[in-house]
Amino acid sequence: MEKSLSQMAVMNIEKGEEILDGYATAKIPQVGIYKILVKKKVDGTIEWAHFVERDSGLKEKVIRGDVKSIDELNIVLETINRNLLKVFGVAMQAAEYEVRTLDGKKVSDTVH
Repeated sequence: MEKSLSQMAVMNIEKGEEILDGYATAKIPQVGIYKILVKKKVDGTIEWAHFVERDSGLKEKVIRGDVKSIDELNIVLETINRNLLKVFGVAMQAAEYEVRTLDGKKVSDTVH
């Protein structure tokens, strides 16, 4: 995910943490793109951040959570997708993303 200096960091990656996945919907007219980022923390738990990215690049409505396993994460993803389908007729799919430092430099997208 690209971020400019004026945008907030949706998720911080600490030393030893690993990005697991990123998901996004197709663009929803007059709304934007719903996305979720997922990382594995050093203690083995999984953290996720769900948000909408507006056409301007602004990230809003950030919701965060932690789960203990991939099975629990799948429940979160299924719940979000069920609501997106009901409201907008779209669902999130696996998506490419970029990991950048707060000063805009691209970094490895795996373990940090």
